[in-house]
Amino acid sequence: MVGMNVLWIFAHPERRSLSGALRDEGLRALREAGHEYRLSDLYAMRWNPVVDGPDFRHDADERLIVGSASRRAYDTGTLSEDIRAEQEKIAWADALVVQFPLWWYGMPAILKGWFDRVFVKGFAYGVVGPDGRTLRYGDGKLAGKRAMVVLTAGAPEATVGPRGVNGELGDLLFPLHHGTFWYSGMSVLPPYVVYGADRVPAEVYETHAAELRKRLAALPTEEPIPFRRQNGGDYDERLVLRPDLLPGRTGLSVHYAQPRTPAAEGTEDTQPAGRG
Repeated sequence: MVGMNVLWIFAHPERRSLSGALRDEGLRALREAGHEYRLSDLYAMRWNPVVDGPDFRHDADERLIVGSASRRAYDTGTLSEDIRAEQEKIAWADALVVQFPLWWYGMPAILKGWFDRVFVKGFAYGVVGPDGRTLRYGDGKLAGKRAMVVLTAGAPEATVGPRGVNGELGDLLFPLHHGTFWYSGMSVLPPYVVYGADRVPAEVYETHAAELRKRLAALPTEEPIPFRRQNGGDYDERLVLRPDLLPGRTGLSVHYAQPRTPAAEGTEDTQPAGRG
């Protein structure tokens, strides 16, 4: 199997945590499989998550319009050095592994700020094809890359499901999976999740570590989540799902070309889903 270039983005403040142990296990597995990897440890880097004018060398006396300012800075190579460094890592990578604990039903602020600052217009969105159509939801500059979430949630697994009090995992991750990865063109692999992460005994950790290694071994070949392409014919000119597809159905599930299957069993130090 040909080795891949993998960018591992780690967003947990404590490397001695369960998340930290899984991160180290995952990087070791990639190395042993012959893959190259780079690590962005956001807390260790003291990553600045706040979008601001200096990101774009913007004149403080002028009104800041983030989209146009970021596009101009991207096109002219004047984005701040820390942003350009992360974009270079993404350009190098064949796959992104994004690891974080589930806090308040989402990612830690430092990771959200990484996406806010790095995925600027012209790099991850605002890309137009030869026919004039915007390239997003399956197309775009990041098409051809793969992305996988490694998630730790404090909540028990039964509570994160279609009838669980915390809601279904696919819905909780939809903004990241569909609205960020897929929007920018990346193929999205099912997440690896550890539930009940605050209460994982040593003997159970070995099971989780082995499962993570198994998932990473399949990183080049695993079937991605079957989201519909924006420009694949399923949506009308208003970008609304055609009425003949799943008539009467609404909600997030209509944007899957095939019915969803349960996410891969997984596995941190999180607080209950929504606070994990």
